[in-house]
Amino acid sequence: MRNKVTVVGGGNVGASCALTLAFKEIADIVLVDVIEGVPMGKALDMLQTGPIEGYDVRVTGANDYGPTANSDVVVITAGLARKPGMSRDDLLLANYEVVKSVTEQVVKHSPNAILVLVTNPLDAMCWVAYKVSKFAKNRVIGMAGVLDSARFRTFIAAELNVSVENVTAVVMGGHGDTMVPVVRLSSVSGIPLTELMPQDTLDQIVERTRNGGAEIVKYLKSGSAYYAPAAAAVEMVESILKDKKKVLPCAAYLEGEYGIHGLFVGVPVKLGRGGIEKIYEIRLEESEKAMLNKSAASVQELIDVIKPKIG
Repeated sequence: MRNKVTVVGGGNVGASCALTLAFKEIADIVLVDVIEGVPMGKALDMLQTGPIEGYDVRVTGANDYGPTANSDVVVITAGLARKPGMSRDDLLLANYEVVKSVTEQVVKHSPNAILVLVTNPLDAMCWVAYKVSKFAKNRVIGMAGVLDSARFRTFIAAELNVSVENVTAVVMGGHGDTMVPVVRLSSVSGIPLTELMPQDTLDQIVERTRNGGAEIVKYLKSGSAYYAPAAAAVEMVESILKDKKKVLPCAAYLEGEYGIHGLFVGVPVKLGRGGIEKIYEIRLEESEKAMLNKSAASVQELIDVIKPKIG
């Protein structure tokens, strides 16, 4: 019997995620969206791609959660994009309602699922899903660090004209402009970045990584990134369902690690069949700790806005 993955949200990120899962034959897929007919149409299109690409998984679409029952993993991409004139708090409160509603349905139909959150603001939405679901903390995981690290690796590889496969990069903290690319722990085939490029070039790459999403939004004007975010979520799902135990930077619920309590923050974790099987607490230098604390404080600000609604 194949694994089953539900992807909630049939927009660009969700559809790209579902298609990538199908290409990799990781699981049967259910695509859920509230817009009538859209998930069914996209799912049928993906299903008909199977004979060409050679995958045999089932892809179905639905406007309700009945067909999602007993999913092993649920990827939540549903939510609103920030519109002109909309404040960060407006987006936060709107997507709080979406993620709360989705999580309630997931708990009802797939009480043993592992949740992978993609909806922004990411770290706060993980907190909402965790509180609403009442799942164990290892079963609620945020996708951010895999994406941010991929952007960091991309820019490093381009600057040095080397394979992205040889670049290892670590990005911690909240998903946003306070993220913490840890240069000291990033390398090319074990060679420290500081040995390969001048500090001012490194600083520029770090800054571009922090603004990686905004750079794409600027080009697209009416949308945001979706191919890389979807691929990042799929890497996490694959590590979970295949029990690969990959060590990836993910948003995890911290209870004292790194001196942070009660927040989802991006840190290196081991992902296996149990979800987060280990949080790696690495020794940080004082400057890195300060950046991580600043990032956690920005996540706390968001939580303070929505906390009264959860109770």
